[in-house]
Amino acid sequence: MALVDDNLNTPLLLPNNHHHPPPHDIVLTIDADLVSDQFSVQNQSDPQNPFEFLGVGALSVQDSSTIDPFRNRTEKIEGVYEWVKILVCLPIALVRLVMFGLALSVGYLATVIALQGWKDKQKPMPKWRCRIMWITRICARCILFSLGYHWIKRRGRPVPREIAPIVVSNHVSFIEPIFFFYELFSTMVASESHDSLPVVGTIIRAMQVIYVNRLSSSSRKLAVDEIKRKASSDQFPHVLLFPEGTTTNGRALISFQLGAFLPGYPIQPVVVHYPFVHFDQSWGHISLGKLMFRMFTQFHNFMEVEYLPIIRPLENQKENACHFADRTGYAIASALNIAQTSFSYGDLMLLMKAHESKQENPSRFMVEMAKVETAYHISNKEAVCFLDKFLSMNPDNSGCVMLPDFSRVLRLKNNSLSEKIFAFLDVGNHGRITFKQFLFGSLHVLKCTLFRHACEVAFSNASAGEGYISMLEFRDSVRVTITNISDDEVSDLFDLFDCDGDGKVSKEDFADCLSRNPLLIAIFSPRVQLLSGTNQLEIVVENGGFDTTHVAAPWMTNLTKEEFVHVLGRQSTGFPR
Repeated sequence: MALVDDNLNTPLLLPNNHHHPPPHDIVLTIDADLVSDQFSVQNQSDPQNPFEFLGVGALSVQDSSTIDPFRNRTEKIEGVYEWVKILVCLPIALVRLVMFGLALSVGYLATVIALQGWKDKQKPMPKWRCRIMWITRICARCILFSLGYHWIKRRGRPVPREIAPIVVSNHVSFIEPIFFFYELFSTMVASESHDSLPVVGTIIRAMQVIYVNRLSSSSRKLAVDEIKRKASSDQFPHVLLFPEGTTTNGRALISFQLGAFLPGYPIQPVVVHYPFVHFDQSWGHISLGKLMFRMFTQFHNFMEVEYLPIIRPLENQKENACHFADRTGYAIASALNIAQTSFSYGDLMLLMKAHESKQENPSRFMVEMAKVETAYHISNKEAVCFLDKFLSMNPDNSGCVMLPDFSRVLRLKNNSLSEKIFAFLDVGNHGRITFKQFLFGSLHVLKCTLFRHACEVAFSNASAGEGYISMLEFRDSVRVTITNISDDEVSDLFDLFDCDGDGKVSKEDFADCLSRNPLLIAIFSPRVQLLSGTNQLEIVVENGGFDTTHVAAPWMTNLTKEEFVHVLGRQSTGFPR
């Protein structure tokens, strides 16, 4: 989608000082018919576009990627050989299970002793406690042995932490944290939920793990500060991060989180690879118990670890964290000979939500969330809310929704308006829409420059200045657009807007409903006279300042600075700079 550059490199007005005399009054006329949303693709008049009054152009949605970075390729036990091998290895699995439990118990006891009486955990662990933790580290290697990793092939060497204090690795299974605990005894960044795990949580605390809540921006900021603090001190061990933020199947690299790259320290990338023929060891869409059972019943599980050359921030130019992460991701993807993708942890959340709703092919609901976040600035949680709405439309086996179910969930009867909204989303004119089309179309409208102002105007006109919209006022507003809607259907739609159920729609109810159902703003298009009626705005510039009282299009007076600059940047010609 084409993006509009709102930045103006030179000042609109000359500074008002003794070097530059105040300019004469200038009148700037802006044709509001040309106002365009920053995500629009087309600006030509389209009578079939129900959102043209917002300046929203036709929707453009790229085809979804066929890659599924989370699917375990051997989730089901298939083939005679694999069944026979499992039966033969069952007695061996029992011995391995005993060894696993014994190693975990001894490691846990050693950790409890090492942590006994240690109160100031903000400082590096004392040397004598680290020596006790060597017992736990050896137990970790025994755990790997019991899971079938009898030998591990290594290439390269870890560099001293004084040279590269941060280590990043791709994340395929729960095996990597155990391996790096044994190999480096590093400080890791992990989810807050891991702290409550029995036995394992205690061992994790001994590693002085940096906890983070992925859904909390404040938690992520605190984690970055802690990474900086520990990476800057030679008293702490390496700081290890898995920048993908979750496990994948190892066939593709998903988008990196930036926590490892924001501090700006040299980084040593590490790649982990699990060659296999019959058993995929990745912790993808498979339960932990099933994965461990398969590991116990293999003759041997292969694992390869390669330490790559150090990647340093560019010294001769300012490099942002995104570019630093891209260079590191490229090095890891090249070493593994796999593709870098725009999938992220958000796609896994969508995948799990679709799986919970028993969709036949949950991977169809992934949308490459890294691209969506960049283009529309929404959170993973918001994307899941849109998926909830889409799943309530009863998608078929192909993950698509037809017009009747679409109209039912939006509380619109099958009429010309609902057909236009559906056609707006149905980019390929297939008579059905995918979740990606529904999400992109909704965000296309929600994030347009004039959406917020359109909501305010629609509410103001519908409420007649009373501060709320009654049922009768709501009915009158709706019937301007949908003339043949029945009273029952109006009541049903009213209940959708009446979020708190008090029998009237407050401004907060109205804004909240449209933020969750942005496509419904089309209902109020006749009452939102953004691009109809008076289409001229005149702004008088007096003594270097704007006079917004000389306005012929009143809707422009409430625009934010960013919205106004957007309109001005699109349309001003011959204006003195």
